[in-house]
Amino acid sequence: MKSLFSKPGALALGALLLASGCTDRFTEINTNPTTYSQTNFDGNYLLAQEQLTYTGSTDFAFETWRGNLIYCATMMQGMSTVISYWAGDKYLLNEGYTGAYWERAYSEQVKPATDLVVFTAGKDQYKNLHQIARIMRALIMERITDLYGDAPYTQAGQGYYQGIITPAYDPQMAIYNDLIKEVTEASAALDPNADIPSGDVYYKGNIAQWQRFSNTLLLRLGMRLSKVDPAKAQQIAAQVQGKTMTSDADNAYVLFDVAGGRATQNRNSQVLLGDGGQEHYYVKWSKTFIDYLQTNNDPRLSKIAATQLYLSDGNKTQNANFVTTAAVQKGLPNGRDLSGRPAYDVSTAPGYTTFPDYSSPNPGMTKRTGPAFILTYAESELLLADAAQRFSLTTGGSAASHYSAGVTAAMTYLSQYDATMAVAPADIATYLAAHPYAAAQGLEQINTQYWALTNTMLDFYESWSNWRRTGFPVLTPVVYPGNATNGTIPRRFPYPLSEITSNPNNYATAKAAVNGGDFLTGRVYWDK
Repeated sequence: MKSLFSKPGALALGALLLASGCTDRFTEINTNPTTYSQTNFDGNYLLAQEQLTYTGSTDFAFETWRGNLIYCATMMQGMSTVISYWAGDKYLLNEGYTGAYWERAYSEQVKPATDLVVFTAGKDQYKNLHQIARIMRALIMERITDLYGDAPYTQAGQGYYQGIITPAYDPQMAIYNDLIKEVTEASAALDPNADIPSGDVYYKGNIAQWQRFSNTLLLRLGMRLSKVDPAKAQQIAAQVQGKTMTSDADNAYVLFDVAGGRATQNRNSQVLLGDGGQEHYYVKWSKTFIDYLQTNNDPRLSKIAATQLYLSDGNKTQNANFVTTAAVQKGLPNGRDLSGRPAYDVSTAPGYTTFPDYSSPNPGMTKRTGPAFILTYAESELLLADAAQRFSLTTGGSAASHYSAGVTAAMTYLSQYDATMAVAPADIATYLAAHPYAAAQGLEQINTQYWALTNTMLDFYESWSNWRRTGFPVLTPVVYPGNATNGTIPRRFPYPLSEITSNPNNYATAKAAVNGGDFLTGRVYWDK
């Protein structure tokens, strides 16, 4: 069982914050040996903070709501909605939403990650914690640069240490080169005989699992470059053979609790349960996704989807007698609304009946205490399958064997959400027998499965990144009036408007360098 915070950790963080506040007892507090300072503060508390905020902001899932769900989930046709402010479903531009991840990530993720790297450097008691801090910073920066492209990296989080308040943007190619270096070095430096980080929510300080995590992350970093630098991608894929995750037990995830209110509850769940609006009723699995699962008799369908989850009463009450039968699941088409316009109103969609008939995520996936998945064994195996197929790698297993392991794990891991979501081994075997690996369509098979997996993980950031890298699955774009992309699926988030005033010169340079312009249609370095 993985818990979010220990009570002493929370108290220590609170003490540190209080000690840094305004007081008329400045001298006493700053000479009192029982107060926290850089000399006696335990860096493990910062690790727990990083791992929490990587799952989403403590400020009511701010960027999770806007970036992961409103945009990425619907652009990737994992989810769909008729809610008007869910701009991603129709490729509309809401710059406050597309900039949300940047604005929260730098303050709530990059800053503490940088602090932890600096704080633990050269300290023997924090040998492993320092390496984990480097890996965590790489994990955080990978997502930022994948969403936006060039971004502050080398100088990010250096305001306190170097007085840099307008950090330069590093080119994404340089960022990726350094991320690969950092993760490679940190993984090699992890020492099972050194410190056991006590603030580690993912693995409780298990260094062997951190080594497998870091090599899986390194594989993902390398494979991002498969179109723009295939030689490097191949070299990294070969380098990590036999060193990546080995089972669902290696899955990295955070389990939440309700004691801390919104700050310690699952971010996706807060939104999908309707804490901020009517998302619980109007956000559904997409028709594209449900049709894919249904057409292929995928045993995941009856585990992840539920119809009749909410009643059509005034309060849209959750129905205890929801239905999970695969045959009746129904996906909501993307690009529909409640406008009354015949071509776009959901009531005019073919097969429309009532809103409760459309499939919602199974309640087992949206528990406030449920897991937020960070990186999984299934992802690792599917990436290894891609590498084996793409580069004809002959060591570490065939594309077919990795594909089979990846699809299997993409089903078995669902039990980590809730025991009721477990897929029977016989059903997995039947599915694989009906959908054997075929090398001629290998990359499409592998990466369509990766899409299905990351959709069920509710990690739509990753679903979008891998789709941009591979082009799979082949998705039919939405055409909606006033869209910002000429009817094409967006390729990146524009830089936030706040950069115009807070970091104008560096912003101007980065904006001018974007391939295709600083728009939803521009492209990041590795997206060719």
